[in-house]
Amino acid sequence: MKYDLFSEVALTEDIAQHGLKRGDVATVVESIEARPNGEPAYALEVFNAVGETVVVLLAKESQIEPLRSDELWHIRPMAAVV
Repeated sequence: MKYDLFSEVALTEDIAQHGLKRGDVATVVESIEARPNGEPAYALEVFNAVGETVVVLLAKESQIEPLRSDELWHIRPMAAVV
Protein backbone atom coordinates (compact mmCIF):
# COMPACT_ATOMS: atom_id res chain seq x y z
CA MET A 1 0.00 0.00 0.00
CA LYS A 2 1.28 3.46 -0.85
CA TYR A 3 1.16 6.00 1.98
CA ASP A 4 0.81 9.74 1.38
CA LEU A 5 3.20 12.19 2.97
CA PHE A 6 2.05 13.35 6.42
CA SER A 7 -0.40 10.47 6.82
CA GLU A 8 -0.47 8.76 10.20
CA VAL A 9 0.31 5.06 10.40
CA ALA A 10 0.67 2.44 13.13
CA LEU A 11 3.66 0.17 13.63
CA THR A 12 2.98 -3.52 13.01
CA GLU A 13 5.88 -4.65 15.21
CA ASP A 14 8.05 -3.47 18.08
CA ILE A 15 11.16 -1.47 17.13
CA ALA A 16 13.22 -2.04 20.25
CA GLN A 17 16.22 0.11 19.31
CA HIS A 18 13.91 3.16 19.47
CA GLY A 19 11.74 1.98 22.38
CA LEU A 20 8.68 1.74 20.12
CA LYS A 21 5.87 -0.81 20.41
CA ARG A 22 3.47 -2.39 17.95
CA GLY A 23 0.53 0.00 17.57
CA ASP A 24 2.53 3.19 18.20
CA VAL A 25 1.53 5.93 15.78
CA ALA A 26 3.96 7.73 13.46
CA THR A 27 3.72 10.28 10.65
CA VAL A 28 5.06 9.56 7.16
CA VAL A 29 7.61 12.27 6.28
CA GLU A 30 9.36 10.68 3.28
CA SER A 31 8.76 7.86 0.82
CA ILE A 32 11.69 5.73 -0.38
CA GLU A 33 11.29 3.75 -3.59
CA ALA A 34 11.88 0.02 -3.47
CA ARG A 35 15.10 -1.40 -4.86
CA PRO A 36 14.78 -4.35 -7.25
CA ASN A 37 13.33 -7.33 -5.34
CA GLY A 38 12.83 -5.12 -2.27
CA GLU A 39 9.94 -3.33 -0.67
CA PRO A 40 9.29 0.40 -0.35
CA ALA A 41 10.33 2.12 2.86
CA TYR A 42 9.20 5.24 4.67
CA ALA A 43 10.83 7.81 6.90
CA LEU A 44 8.58 8.14 9.93
CA GLU A 45 8.48 10.81 12.61
CA VAL A 46 7.23 9.73 16.03
CA PHE A 47 5.89 12.32 18.46
CA ASN A 48 5.20 12.13 22.19
CA ALA A 49 1.78 13.00 23.64
CA VAL A 50 2.51 16.75 23.64
CA GLY A 51 3.76 16.90 20.05
CA GLU A 52 7.54 16.83 20.54
CA THR A 53 9.58 14.71 18.15
CA VAL A 54 10.85 11.53 19.78
CA VAL A 55 12.61 9.95 16.80
CA VAL A 56 12.75 9.92 13.01
CA LEU A 57 13.39 6.44 11.60
CA LEU A 58 13.18 4.34 8.46
CA ALA A 59 10.62 1.53 8.34
CA LYS A 60 9.81 -1.00 5.66
CA GLU A 61 6.30 -0.87 4.26
CA SER A 62 5.53 -4.20 5.97
CA GLN A 63 6.30 -2.60 9.36
CA ILE A 64 3.43 -0.09 9.13
CA GLU A 65 -0.31 -0.12 8.51
CA PRO A 66 -2.98 2.53 8.06
CA LEU A 67 -5.03 3.68 11.04
CA ARG A 68 -8.59 2.33 11.13
CA SER A 69 -11.83 3.83 12.38
CA ASP A 70 -12.36 0.94 14.82
CA GLU A 71 -9.15 1.78 16.74
CA LEU A 72 -8.62 4.09 19.74
CA TRP A 73 -5.61 6.24 20.62
CA HIS A 74 -3.81 5.05 23.74
CA ILE A 75 -1.18 6.73 25.92
CA ARG A 76 1.69 4.74 27.45
CA PRO A 77 4.99 5.70 29.06
CA MET A 78 7.90 5.72 26.63
CA ALA A 79 10.10 2.66 26.94
CA ALA A 80 13.65 3.24 28.04
CA VAL A 81 16.10 2.70 25.19
CA VAL A 82 19.23 0.87 26.27
